[in-house]
Amino acid sequence: MKNLLFAVCAVSVLGACTPTIRVEVAPINIYAKLDADVRVRLDKEVQSAIAQNPDLF
Repeated sequence: MKNLLFAVCAVSVLGACTPTIRVEVAPINIYAKLDADVRVRLDKEVQSAIAQNPDLF
């Protein structure tokens, strides 16, 4: 009877110990600096793409 009581107590104590996993995720910051030349080139490329595919949007 003593062994049974010991086993029940041991299982109860071990069952109460559940592992906890904590994951900390840091935010990702992306800084982009576009100068006027890049914007003009992209704007021209977009205009030509829309001209070639008018049903694109």
